[in-house]
Amino acid sequence: MAAANNAESTDEGVRGVLVVDDDPTVSEVVAGYLDRAGFAVRLAGDGPAALRAAEERRPDLVVLDLMLPGMDGLEVCRRLRAREAGAPPVPVIMLTARGDEDDRILGLEVGADDYVTKPFSPRELVLRVQSVLRRVAPATPAAGPRLAAAGLTLDPAGRRAAKDGKELALTLREFDLLAYFLRHPGEVCDRERLMREVWGWDFGDLSTVTVHVRRLRGKVEDDPASPRLIQTVWGAGYRFDAQPSPTAVAGRE
Repeated sequence: MAAANNAESTDEGVRGVLVVDDDPTVSEVVAGYLDRAGFAVRLAGDGPAALRAAEERRPDLVVLDLMLPGMDGLEVCRRLRAREAGAPPVPVIMLTARGDEDDRILGLEVGADDYVTKPFSPRELVLRVQSVLRRVAPATPAAGPRLAAAGLTLDPAGRRAAKDGKELALTLREFDLLAYFLRHPGEVCDRERLMREVWGWDFGDLSTVTVHVRRLRGKVEDDPASPRLIQTVWGAGYRFDAQPSPTAVAGRE
């Protein structure tokens, strides 16, 4: 098993997953399922070990427990994001034993792409990993042409986005969310639709969408406190205004 010797495969096409959890039982079960699904797995038992492992060999995805000794998963995620400095972000799936919505939102706020609440089905986690990695797979012609509106430009094939010529540091989900808005200007999109079309889920915690919209506004709006591009349509959802009025005042939910 790839996790047994804590070494990531270098075979072309094999995706590497770093599993960070201080519970050896959880780590071994997760590693076993991921290994059988064709991933090369490495393990880390705490935050500093996770950061060292990611520095030594960049993983394709990190499965990160929120509750770690010494340095919690939130801080690990913050440091991973801070290190990227313009490089494509490594997707992070957060594991949490807490049922508190605030903890899940905090994970998303610091840049996690997804979360799974303990106790969880290892099969579900594998499906989440596969879903996230499909979105960062090498682009095909189906990725579509470059998109541009309201000073924003987005290259789906290169997965690069810019505002007024300055590159934006977007997470996986933020990029996909912006691409969706640019492809559907003027349309009111409710959170269920965005979760289905952007996340690929038929069900889930809709606060995930709310948090990602808020984070995206923080990167594309001139004044996130008074957003003009991504407007809230109360009781209906969100609308991307490709030609915002200078006097427009939108909701901030």
